Amino acid sequence: MSDLQREVSELESKSATAARLFDIRRIIGGLFVVYGVIVTIAGISPSDADLKKAEGVNINLWTGLAMLALGLFFLVWLKLRPTAPPTPTDVQE
Repeated sequence: MSDLQREVSELESKSATAARLFDIRRIIGGLFVVYGVIVTIAGISPSDADLKKAEGVNINLWTGLAMLALGLFFLVWLKLRPTAPPTPTDVQE
């Protein structure tokens, strides 16, 4: 195998790794999980004023749990259906 073909194959493998690393599902899922945890913690012990503003609904708790569920959905989706690596193209000599 020539040096050029070896370099091309190395770059293709690095490109596939970068594509999987920066998959948008990972970014969205991670952000929703982090923000979901923060909002859920804020909603665990709401003040009376917060409940009065939301007409008796603990909105922080429910929103945080929904965000956690959505974030976990994205991360499970990423795990079950990973990004396919790009198909190698024929190198013309």
